[in-house]
Amino acid sequence: MARVAVIGATGNVGTRLVKELAARGHRVTAIARNPAGSALPDGVEAVAGDVRDPAGLSRLLAGHDAVVSAVRFGDSDPAALIDAVRASGVTRYLVVGGAGSLEVAPGQRLVDQPDFPAAYKEEALRGAVFLDALRAVTDLDWTFLSPSALIGPGERTGRFRLGRDSLLVGEDGSRISYEDYAVALVDEIERPAHIRQRFTVGY
Repeated sequence: MARVAVIGATGNVGTRLVKELAARGHRVTAIARNPAGSALPDGVEAVAGDVRDPAGLSRLLAGHDAVVSAVRFGDSDPAALIDAVRASGVTRYLVVGGAGSLEVAPGQRLVDQPDFPAAYKEEALRGAVFLDALRAVTDLDWTFLSPSALIGPGERTGRFRLGRDSLLVGEDGSRISYEDYAVALVDEIERPAHIRQRFTVGY
């Protein structure tokens, strides 16, 4: 059993991560700007915290075995978040990534393709910047998990594929449910296989 802090615990991915962690018996601290009233599993500690207050956030993270960041890239600063984790003394840091930085062909990122949706481009580019920032970090055991191109509500099947830097495409396109994404990330917490690496999950 690990003590895991989830930043952005009330978002689409964050809520699934908290549920998956709690179901596996981990001690979870759910951190969000307004956690009051959130439907959290029994035993989960809800704490108010803000990525715009790195010093305060660092104090909340101290004492955990792992930290998961599930916040929008547009709402956070990579350097500030990384420094907050570093200052907390926690060395295991996992980031809910984006698909935009995945390659669709050697040297060709998904976000740079002409048909990439304009509404998601800024967030995708910020995600790529965050990944680049992590790749320069050598004093934290970080992991960046990119979903498939499409991620949304669905079933927890526990059946999916893992990859590294290339977009995974299956019979139904490139997709993953929030629920199975959470399974893959919690698997990585329990059995680390991608230290200081990005990997991806899809059907």
